[in-house]
Amino acid sequence: MTIDSHQHFWKYEPVKHSWIDDDMSVIRRDFLPQDLKKVYQENQVDGCIAVQADQTLKETDFLLNLAKEHNFIKGVVGWADLRAENIESVLEKYSTDKNLKGWRHVVQGEDDHNFLLRPNFLRGIGLLEKYNHTYDILVFPHQLGAVLEFIKKFPNQKFVIDHIAKPYIKDGFYEGWAALMKEIGKHENVYCKLSGMITEADYNTWTAEQLQPYMHLVLEAFGSERIMFGSDWPVCLVAGNYGQVKSIVTHFIATLSSQDQEMIMGGNAQEFYNL
Repeated sequence: MTIDSHQHFWKYEPVKHSWIDDDMSVIRRDFLPQDLKKVYQENQVDGCIAVQADQTLKETDFLLNLAKEHNFIKGVVGWADLRAENIESVLEKYSTDKNLKGWRHVVQGEDDHNFLLRPNFLRGIGLLEKYNHTYDILVFPHQLGAVLEFIKKFPNQKFVIDHIAKPYIKDGFYEGWAALMKEIGKHENVYCKLSGMITEADYNTWTAEQLQPYMHLVLEAFGSERIMFGSDWPVCLVAGNYGQVKSIVTHFIATLSSQDQEMIMGGNAQEFYNL
C-alpha cells in the first residue's frame, strides 16, 4: 500500500493563508479531497495523512470531518495548543476519534529558537504518549540544536521530522544540517519524512541530482525503516507536479530491496501513525 505521509487541505482565505506569498500564487485557491483523489488515481497512491496548516482547533475538526467522509484519508495530524493549561482535557476529548493520529505546531514560524524547550510546551508533549499520539517536528535547520535536546527528553515518544528539516537547498547549505540530522537519527523513536524538498530548492531550476546528497544523508541517518514518502501537496505545486515529487523518491530508493521500498512508500507511515 502506498501512503502519502504528508499533505494538506484548505479552503483558501487570504488572511488565514497569508504565508502563501506572491511566488506561491498558484496555490491561492481551495484544495479539497476531490482534487487529491484524482491526483492519487493518476499516481497509484492508496491513502494519506492529512496534516494541519492552520493553528486552530477548528482546523483539527475540519480535517477530522474530511477523514470521516473520505476513507482514503487514513489519519489526521492536528493542532492543539500544547502549552495550554487545559491541554490534558483537550487530548482526552480528541483521543476518542480514531482518525486523530498526532499533533503538530508550526515551530518554524516561532521567533523563539528554543520554543521546543519551554516548560509549558514540554509539559504538553509529555502527555502525548499516554494517548499513543505522535508529534510532527516542523523546523528550519537553525532550530535543529533545540530539536536534539528536545527529543532526548522523550525517549519513548514517537517523533517525525517533517520535510527533512527544510535544509537550505537553494543556497547549497549542507554540512551543519547534516551533522545535526546524523545525531538526531541516532534516536530510534525519531523518523523522517522525505518530503518538501523541491520547495526548499529553487522553484524553477531544481534538479533531482541536487537533492541526492540530502536524501542520501537522511537514508544513512535514519535507515529505510524510519523514513517515509510524503508529497507536501498542494504546497509542492509551486515547484513541480505530484508525479515529479513521487518519482524523486521512487527513483532514489530503486536500488534498495523491495521490502525497503515498500516500507518507505507506505509501511513505515502505517506503523508510525498506527493506521
